[in-house]
Amino acid sequence: MSYDRIDWHSNGEGFPPDAEPKQGGTHIGIFLTWIIHNDLIGEFHLEDSEESIQKVKDREMTGCEFLIEECDSKFWEEDMNETGNEFTKYYYEGEGDGNYFGDYTDVFDDYENIYDVKNSWENYDKIKPVIDMR
Repeated sequence: MSYDRIDWHSNGEGFPPDAEPKQGGTHIGIFLTWIIHNDLIGEFHLEDSEESIQKVKDREMTGCEFLIEECDSKFWEEDMNETGNEFTKYYYEGEGDGNYFGDYTDVFDDYENIYDVKNSWENYDKIKPVIDMR
């Protein structure tokens, strides 16, 4: 099952016409970074993406870059272990208050459009405590 994909955003309504398609994956990549940093990544990646996982942990590669290079721009169940999937179903796919998209929008409310949020470690550090809390 696919949780999210860059093209669902970059080809969707509300996506800025002047934005690069990969900007549709910043929010996915930030969440994936948290998954990697908390050792919730799936077995598939532990076997095939060990170098890239370490680069994310060392902040040499962003989660969005990992998403593009190692996940074909798609965020799937296979990308996480069982605990990671349980948390993702609860938080990433959750509805109502306290879900990832609501938190993401709240943390980055100074941006006119959520797709304008830069793919940066500074922005990861802004939302990380919120994800930790959840």
